[in-house]
Amino acid sequence: MTLTEYNNCVDTHSDALYRFILKHIKDKDAARDIVQDTFEKMWRKVDQVEAEKAKSYLFTTGYHTLIDYTRRAKKQGSFNEVQEHNLAYEKNYSDLKAILNEALDKLPEIQKTVIMLRDYEGYDYAEIGEITNLSESQVKVYIFRGRQFLKNYIGKMEVVI
Repeated sequence: MTLTEYNNCVDTHSDALYRFILKHIKDKDAARDIVQDTFEKMWRKVDQVEAEKAKSYLFTTGYHTLIDYTRRAKKQGSFNEVQEHNLAYEKNYSDLKAILNEALDKLPEIQKTVIMLRDYEGYDYAEIGEITNLSESQVKVYIFRGRQFLKNYIGKMEVVI
């Protein structure tokens, strides 16, 4: 990969990678740090990465960096871990996006990741399998189970609206 291709890759994929990371951790500063770390890792291997596979490499590296970050964060803990307003669900709430985000947060990490890669970023099953080191059938199963949970959590659209 040349310097021009690397810079083009940064311009093209940094926003999508940032959105993907931010959806997982909901911390803008940490998401920026993870994206920066991801591009730094790519820069270190710029001569080994093909320009055509740069997006896949970025999302794979970003995903693994995100996993490392969340594991470190779990060990540290926080004084504000339990917030009472996050434990209740109001049926009269009409902001579907907020309800969907709340439901996504309740999914297991792997289901959340594959659903976001498929539905938010538009990856196909094989690419998601490459990024997450899962087989294509495992990806399909996790997406199915995650969507089932989301469907049951949100319920009927008439109830939400």
